[in-house]
Amino acid sequence: MEIDDEAPLSDSVTIAISLSPSSSSSYSSSSSSCSASVVPHPFSPLQQTAESPPFRPLRMSESGGMLSLGGWSHDGERLRFVDAEGNEWGNVVNRFNQLATVKGGRNGHQEVVKWSDFGSCIGMRETAEFGEEVLRAMRGGRRDWKRDITKSELHSYWCRMTDPWLDSRILLFFDLCDRNMDGRIDEREMKQVISLISPINKLAIKNKEAEEYAALIMEALDLQHRGYIQASEFEALCKAILPKGSSTISYKKNHGQQQEPISKAEILFRSYWRRAWIIGLWLMICFALFTWKFIQYSHRAAFQVMGYCLSTAKGAAETLKFNMALILLPVCRNTITWLRNNPGLNSVIPFNDNINFHKVIAGGIVIGVILHGGTHLACDFPRISGSDRSVFRQTIAANFGYQQPSYFQILSTTEVASGIAMVVLMMIAFPLATKWPRRQSPSLPRSVRKVTGYNTFWYSHHLFVPVYALLIVHSMFLFLTDNLVEKTTWMYIAIPVLLYAGERIIRAIRSGFSEVEILKVSLYPGKVLSLKLQKPKGFRHKSGMYIFIQCPQISPFEWHPFSLTCGPEDDYLSVHIKTLGDWSCQLYSLFEEAILTGLKQYPKIYIDGPYGASSQDHIKYDIVVMVGLGIGITPFISILKDIATRLKKSSSNHAACGEGSLEKIPLKAYLYWVTREQGSFNWFTDVMKEIADTNQKQAVVEVFNFLTSVYQEGDARSALITIIQSLYQAKYGIDIVSRTPVRTQFGRPNWFNIFSKLARRHRGARIGVFYCGPMTLARELEKLCTKFSTKTNTIFVFHKENY
Repeated sequence: MEIDDEAPLSDSVTIAISLSPSSSSSYSSSSSSCSASVVPHPFSPLQQTAESPPFRPLRMSESGGMLSLGGWSHDGERLRFVDAEGNEWGNVVNRFNQLATVKGGRNGHQEVVKWSDFGSCIGMRETAEFGEEVLRAMRGGRRDWKRDITKSELHSYWCRMTDPWLDSRILLFFDLCDRNMDGRIDEREMKQVISLISPINKLAIKNKEAEEYAALIMEALDLQHRGYIQASEFEALCKAILPKGSSTISYKKNHGQQQEPISKAEILFRSYWRRAWIIGLWLMICFALFTWKFIQYSHRAAFQVMGYCLSTAKGAAETLKFNMALILLPVCRNTITWLRNNPGLNSVIPFNDNINFHKVIAGGIVIGVILHGGTHLACDFPRISGSDRSVFRQTIAANFGYQQPSYFQILSTTEVASGIAMVVLMMIAFPLATKWPRRQSPSLPRSVRKVTGYNTFWYSHHLFVPVYALLIVHSMFLFLTDNLVEKTTWMYIAIPVLLYAGERIIRAIRSGFSEVEILKVSLYPGKVLSLKLQKPKGFRHKSGMYIFIQCPQISPFEWHPFSLTCGPEDDYLSVHIKTLGDWSCQLYSLFEEAILTGLKQYPKIYIDGPYGASSQDHIKYDIVVMVGLGIGITPFISILKDIATRLKKSSSNHAACGEGSLEKIPLKAYLYWVTREQGSFNWFTDVMKEIADTNQKQAVVEVFNFLTSVYQEGDARSALITIIQSLYQAKYGIDIVSRTPVRTQFGRPNWFNIFSKLARRHRGARIGVFYCGPMTLARELEKLCTKFSTKTNTIFVFHKENY
């Protein structure tokens, strides 16, 4: 389809359908915006009562023969009974052959499958109950429909389900809803089908709601109040509402002036130059230090005994001193939060990648330890103990009291013992800090998972305290020199250690006075805990920041980061915590117990912060795209609330957006929230409604919800949900899934199409893409940012939350 320059980012349709019982259906479509708010359309007073609001934008003529429905996207084929991919007839035959048994009959022996295996054969193993209903409909609902299926019968059923004619598939869908196969669907039958498909799509639809939705469909189609609907009316509704067309977007060629797309090399430079120069500088310093010490020890007397092994070990030791000092700086969070407020520094130093840089330095330390310790243990020490006595006396005998030591005597010295102890502690801490043990990956053996997790990571990471103490001891007892000037380890680490220790002391003092009063506690579906806290005096934060939370009842030492979900101008603080680890599970259990038992006092909570995060950089862009997976929406909630507050202020002051404020408001902000649980939408219902109300005055924010538990739009298993959703939102302006004005889309987003539309709509703009969620999608989004920045003249700059 062709997309106009001003087309909305979520394709939608306004469709008129004829509902006269005898007439064939006809429809026409036009473009209409589908934003977070619902704009009332003119409506006829027909069928309006005091208790029941009119359809919006459902319009009926006075003759009762025409209605108009708005707001449904074109995505995928219409009314599919089989999956779009990987479900050819050959796959069906393979599944049939696996399940078939040979039975005798009037036509001789033939292969058959049980009727209960029909869903498995056609690729509906997870929704076998729905497959059985499809089989019942195709067998006309006869009493003997529960009989075995031959391959020829299966092929005929398959052909009907994949019939290219939409009318045929709609008729099959009608038969599925027509429980008693009398050619009519009444309200009771419609309710039964709704009750069937809701658990298939993991939707919580209560019995009363199913009755309401069934009545809604009857109200829309049974205009003559006969108590039933016929196939022609049902067909008209399906054609009007169900998505149509291809998910592939064809854009009109731009005949106007347009800049040439920039090269891939240039976009890579623009995207990564800040990281590149930091990493490049770090590598240059490490190389320079290694080379300096390598050359220096190549001219020492000890070189005659140990050779290049000594130079390699000492060169690696010098890089270790530097990296052991540098690794503390990226985790000095107060300092980084303060520095990132400087626009000049923030423009050249990638503060958002502080944790990633911390990990890179850790990798450098691992390499340094292997080179330094490995060459000492495998090369230097054997050469000292086994060297020629005359060479030993002429070179390094004075350093060993003129007595040549054995290998084990060398290992028992203070220098070596402290070094080995450091390596042992690092071997414990480093593996537990990697992704799989920290997140208790299911791929790990069960015995290993029991001793891993975030708590194990947190405690083991604090082994750095004895490591640094041992480092000082190690550096003071050197074999080859007694000159204090050459014992430079303390010079490297003094300032970083003091800075880090000062930060920890400040945090301890500040948090000690920051026991906050808990104003409200809410428990949401998906085991999400919402805490509304009293805002400490003098506490100031910006949208996108996060805080650390401690619960002394669980542990007096553990602090965990959580994004603030309150706006900067709110008089309270709020966080939403999903139980993803052992600490959060314990916290949830404590508050759940307090609520259920009616305790007057909640567990104590201490906070520390606020701290800066990559989401703060949204103020750098006029166009902002925010993508959150599940609980990953939390960093963007404070941004949405901040935008809504500023829009209200600018509107009340009759001023332009952002005028008079320190931080500007984006010209356009897009939020894409992808979740697998319907209950997730309850977390931020009030915020979504607030955004919808604000958007009616100034359409700055567009919100797109995606629920992946519901089968993709166009699938027969979710088709009736699609119909009900459109009718309900047309009448009440509320989405039946999220219970907000924001319409929920089903299945996973087509990110390629989304970026295509963004690039088309905002030609020549620089768009900030902010993401919070698993790394799998992060890599995909980053690739798309690079791809579209290269192929179009719209620049996409990717940011990911790192705590």
